[in-house]
Amino acid sequence: MNLLYLLLISLFLSSCRADPLGNFCNENTNISSGSRISVNIGRLLAEVVSKITLTGYVATSSGKESDRVYGLAQCRGDVSSKDCSSCIQDAAKQIRQRCPNQADARIWYDYCFLRYSQDDFVGQVDTSFGIFYFNVENVSDPQSFNKELGDLMDNIRSEAVMPKNEGLGKGKSELSPFVTLYALVQCTRDVPQIDCAQCLAIAVGNFPNFCNNRKGCRVLYSSCYVRYELYPFFFPLDSNSGSSVGKTKVIVRH
Repeated sequence: MNLLYLLLISLFLSSCRADPLGNFCNENTNISSGSRISVNIGRLLAEVVSKITLTGYVATSSGKESDRVYGLAQCRGDVSSKDCSSCIQDAAKQIRQRCPNQADARIWYDYCFLRYSQDDFVGQVDTSFGIFYFNVENVSDPQSFNKELGDLMDNIRSEAVMPKNEGLGKGKSELSPFVTLYALVQCTRDVPQIDCAQCLAIAVGNFPNFCNNRKGCRVLYSSCYVRYELYPFFFPLDSNSGSSVGKTKVIVRH
């Protein structure tokens, strides 16, 4: 077991306790801390935390009429129920700390995503707010790399829209005896297959704008998630890669 493999295992085990990848607080939905809406958000989050281990996905609501709040939580499809539960617990805590006075809030982690709003967003594709991470290093052979990346993305996007896969697609491609490309896509389970395909197409379509020729990239929307790297990042963990993790930068776009 090489040093990189040990390092990656350490990073994986700690990632559910790491800082969020990003969050969104809608300042146009301010509420007071003691309002019925705030109380309903607390109840909704408690329900999400208690139910997330059953399937890794929860879509629910709390309250009545004008005080009603809708919520959705989902873990990455390859993580264990234990890591999923830990991630959602952290997300439920952090989202209230980061968006204490907003009725519309979202938070992203490596392992999970959590969202609530007074608008019934469940079942509707949403790419209105995006977070983009990219590796600061460029690949050495862009033409060959982009072809392999495009083929791999096509394959796993096709997997994701198959009902049995519940929005998840993942795979890898050997670029050379020493370099492997890893990629994962996932849609939230509430969106129909056609909307999942649309969301993933928009996410991948942003590669030239934010991640052109980069060694790694992540695109995070409220309805889908796309990532590729030159090192293993999804389960089961591949121990055969020798590529370095590298540094990343982040861009947030409204």
